[in-house]
Amino acid sequence: MRYAVVIEKTDNNYSAYVPDLPGCVATGDTVKIVEAEIRDAVRFHIEGLKEDGLPVPAPTSIADYVET
Repeated sequence: MRYAVVIEKTDNNYSAYVPDLPGCVATGDTVKIVEAEIRDAVRFHIEGLKEDGLPVPAPTSIADYVET
């Protein structure tokens, strides 16, 4: 499965979240680090859902850029 990830710059680092997996978040000092952390977080989140017998949400979010 392929999930959309949002990465945002904060005052001190970067944060990332997955709209289709509520509660699945990560932080890191750089974009590269937060990308690696969110990949691990997605795997861990999905494993936890499966272990708890909960459904794994299908990816439905779409990410794109808009020119202004």
